[in-house]
Amino acid sequence: MSRQENIPRLSSTRLKKKAPDYIHLSILLKDIDEAIKNHATGDLLDLGCGNKPYEEWYNPKTKTQTGCDVIQSDKNRVDVICLATDLKFEDQQFDTVLATQVLEHVYDHHAMISESYRVLRPGGQMILTVPFTWELHEEPYDFFRLTKHGLKELFEEAGFEIVYIKANGGKWAATFQMFINTVYSTFKFKTVRAKILKIIFMELRLTWLLNHMALRIDKKYFDDWWTLNYIVVARKK
Repeated sequence: MSRQENIPRLSSTRLKKKAPDYIHLSILLKDIDEAIKNHATGDLLDLGCGNKPYEEWYNPKTKTQTGCDVIQSDKNRVDVICLATDLKFEDQQFDTVLATQVLEHVYDHHAMISESYRVLRPGGQMILTVPFTWELHEEPYDFFRLTKHGLKELFEEAGFEIVYIKANGGKWAATFQMFINTVYSTFKFKTVRAKILKIIFMELRLTWLLNHMALRIDKKYFDDWWTLNYIVVARKK
């Protein structure tokens, strides 16, 4: 089965506090922004770039920027069409590889990390995010959820040195986000109950309230035994 082109992708880092995925994205984007500010340099490859939502962050930090993906994005932002397991670039061509929410869609994830290592110059760094708690998406190309221990082994097996692996949100963020996702998944049904829930969560702004509560509680009682995502920064030796 071939992948469908022009699937809508994240296009901006600007968020709405009433959005159902606000908890997930607000924490994720904060950590991506911090990683780019501290680790992105030189020639950058945006691997699985989609619509390049982070270019406003990495453009000022880097010399050149190239986006690749397995299909063209809905806004035609992909520069090079190629597989993450067979990158169409020379050895040691980049100083930074950025891959956000891509790894779970690559069946041979070992090959993806090895290819990223190959195209990096010595001392270059890879910034990667991957979901730990999320429903199936972009099926059937949704293959894995890796723990922080699995990610460490994966990167070190390819030759990388881990700079850090960080849980992206704790158990309360994950709990609230998955509750919201579960409720929103019922909106597709034409039942009275689904219609009532839709009114309560959207028109009466319960989603906004839960988003606000989740972030405050997660920050105060942070515990990363359950998380939404992981972010990895790793360096080529």
